[in-house]
Amino acid sequence: MLPQRLDRRLFFAYLNSIAASSSSAPSRRPLRLLPHRSHARPTSFSANCAAGSLPGPAVQQDDAVSGYRLPPKEIQEIVDVPSNPSYYVSPRRDRIMFLKRRAMPPLSELAKPDKILAGIRIDSSSNMRSRMSFYTGISLHLLMDDGSLGPEKVVHGYPDGSKINFVTWSPDGQHMAFTVCYEDEVSSSSSLALWVADAESGQARPLFQSTDIRLNAIFELFVWVDHSTLLVCTIPSSHGDSPKKPLVPFGPRIRSNEQKNVIRLRATREMLKDLHEEELFNYHATSQLVLVSLYGRVKPVASPAIYTSLNPSPDEKYLMLTSVHQPYSSIVSYKRFPRKVELWTVDGRFVREVCDLPLAENIPVAANSVRRGKRLIRWRPDMPSTLYWVEAQDGGDANIEASPRDIVYTEPAEPLNGEKPQVLIKLDLRYRRISWCYGLHALVYEYWNKTRRTRTWVISPDCKDLSPQLLFDRSSEDAYSSPGSPMMCRTRAGTLVIAKIRTSEGTCILMKGQGATPKGSVPFLDLLNIITGAKERIWESGKEKYYESVLALMSYHPKCEIQLNQLKLLISKESRREAPQYYLSIWPDKKQVKITNYPHPYPQLALLQKEIITYQREDGVKLTATLYMPPGYNPSKHGPLPCLIWSYPGEFKSREAAGQVRRSPNKFSRISNNFPLLWLARGFAILADPTIPIIGEGDQEANDRYIEQLIASAEAAVNEVVRRGIAHPDKIAVGGHSYGAFMTANLLAHAPHLFCCGIARSGAYNRTLTPFGFQKEVRTLWEATDTYIKMSPFMLANKIKKPILLIHGEEDSKVTTAMQSSHFYDALKGHGVPCRLVILPFEGHRYAARESIMHVIWETDRWLQKYCASNSRSTQVMESSGETAQSPADGAPGCEV
Repeated sequence: MLPQRLDRRLFFAYLNSIAASSSSAPSRRPLRLLPHRSHARPTSFSANCAAGSLPGPAVQQDDAVSGYRLPPKEIQEIVDVPSNPSYYVSPRRDRIMFLKRRAMPPLSELAKPDKILAGIRIDSSSNMRSRMSFYTGISLHLLMDDGSLGPEKVVHGYPDGSKINFVTWSPDGQHMAFTVCYEDEVSSSSSLALWVADAESGQARPLFQSTDIRLNAIFELFVWVDHSTLLVCTIPSSHGDSPKKPLVPFGPRIRSNEQKNVIRLRATREMLKDLHEEELFNYHATSQLVLVSLYGRVKPVASPAIYTSLNPSPDEKYLMLTSVHQPYSSIVSYKRFPRKVELWTVDGRFVREVCDLPLAENIPVAANSVRRGKRLIRWRPDMPSTLYWVEAQDGGDANIEASPRDIVYTEPAEPLNGEKPQVLIKLDLRYRRISWCYGLHALVYEYWNKTRRTRTWVISPDCKDLSPQLLFDRSSEDAYSSPGSPMMCRTRAGTLVIAKIRTSEGTCILMKGQGATPKGSVPFLDLLNIITGAKERIWESGKEKYYESVLALMSYHPKCEIQLNQLKLLISKESRREAPQYYLSIWPDKKQVKITNYPHPYPQLALLQKEIITYQREDGVKLTATLYMPPGYNPSKHGPLPCLIWSYPGEFKSREAAGQVRRSPNKFSRISNNFPLLWLARGFAILADPTIPIIGEGDQEANDRYIEQLIASAEAAVNEVVRRGIAHPDKIAVGGHSYGAFMTANLLAHAPHLFCCGIARSGAYNRTLTPFGFQKEVRTLWEATDTYIKMSPFMLANKIKKPILLIHGEEDSKVTTAMQSSHFYDALKGHGVPCRLVILPFEGHRYAARESIMHVIWETDRWLQKYCASNSRSTQVMESSGETAQSPADGAPGCEV
């Protein structure tokens, strides 16, 4: 057995040594285009019973076996199904790119040594973020006039097995740029290179001709300046060797607040600890910017600095460069370090400093609190070189009453004759964003978290005499009244603006929305006149069988002016039993052309049963859940099943909003590797995402009645599945991740009569360890002591009697640290509670490595079989049909957790 905590390098070597004997994921499924027909056969409930894949009498598990384990084969087959490719449409809407995604990474990838500095993880061997996802291949298709795809053109030229990332189109869509990461099998190090590919031929090549130029991808790596030039972050030539940690420290670690500043933080992990880490941060994050053409010409720009954002102006004349600098902080991440924004010309001339913001340690924890000074500095996408930004008028403190609260300003890149910034709009709520529409109009959004109020204003930025007009004023919680969001299109410069739709009655914009209704979501597309507010529904999803949603506008015009009868839309279409496919919808007849034909990812569950159910809490609040049942299951014939309820509480300001339906019965059931639908393959009924609303109307604080409302919601859900004859009342398990884990522990403490066991992953159980707030709770421990104590299941460890499985990533960097689960386990064990703690090496808040995910599933399956499925009544039901249970399979050798 391996020690509980291994040195990274030793563990990395250990993993490599067992790699040959470990199970590996199957090869990735290629993109399937028409014509293709899947002939996989679904499996019925009765067939599953005969195969022994349903829960029955308890089976002894050999817990002494060390190492990582594998779940039953029927679950493995689902988990290892590769994802479909991602899509990426070209700026001119004439091509579509498909990016093949990798399978789950091996644990050896997470175990590679990295450095955690200022809130980010750095792979020092390649000077990029560690643990990044990547693509394994790129293919291109022309979009034909009839809406079909042209022949596939595979991007080629880079080495086999390369890890591809940072994929972007050039503004004119004639080239793509991306990074290729090479692995050195001898030194286990990585090297990063920037490549470009021709969209016509698919031929790819390295952009830099010299091997002396190395990339720095700690922050934004590169951006297209124009159709043939990129601005790239590189490692300065004076880089040298990495600073060595001194044997004797510089001095003690000192934190002082003699100035009596009020600084409240919810988490302070992974920050700079000492002077040595500051040196390391400078060393790895400092970049030299260079302009490089597609022909390999390289020109340095500006001085080396820690550049976090690169933004060329739409007219390709200016560069807005954002950097951070000292003094650093040991308690906040780089996002709050002193920040400088400068303007340069593309030929290397310094224009001016836009701002230099000080360290921002003291941003209040209250929702809607922001940084002081200029923030969200952007280029107007509809103008050649005009800046806009926001400044708080309340000092950034949401607790302070102010009117206006935010002001939005704009000014040219180079103001003339002392020209002052122009005020675009003054807002009484907190600014959220602007959507621009070529100077004619813009939509400005503001919101306020405490009241859930959100407003949308129409402004005419180039007409000073026109006052802002209120377009929408509503609650952000009210899904039924949501007007949707404007559809955007690409300009010639590659920026995004609102598409203008020309009709016989004038110019309108398109608003797409989810279309929540009491009977389920029905996505829509509205034609909106933003002057009069009049709207017309010109498209909506089918309601009977399919769930359709608009993904992108496929019509192109250099000024984003599109005729309604020439509209082209990319649409996703799916049903309960048909996997999502992409279609081109072509107007005016709205003809749909199917461009993909992905097979059903898990044909063995193709006939799973799904129902959106509604029911009421005892206080009258309407609740919703999605009920899943195995294929072929009939409650009157097979009797009640063991049931897993998996949820995550949510906070609301109104009972009406809490009761709204925000899901569709026609959506395809995508089964992820961390979602409970996996246990359909083991014969469980699944109640997924039952609404657990915690309501605080008016001035009421929702969490003051958290326990009461939590129990009432859970009781209503359990009563409903039992009333339907679906779930055995003695065999209902509850589980959740993060705040759902916190929910699970509280339910076992306060409502043990409802559940037989619980699964809690990556939770925080002692709220006194998060004293400055959590989730949407903004009061501190000292302001709401009773609430913090009553909500903490850690304080009720002596009341919990039902078995609970605790799982946590060892390197969880959120407020839900692994210490939360460890301390909770100790408290439970100290009171004789049946419990189990699984700490996953190298994993964070969510689990990534295949070994970890498979083991978590094995642990969960073992727990459900032992404490949920092994029931005399359900056993009799199975035996009466001649059905037997199959125990979870033993796994591959690994590291005991």
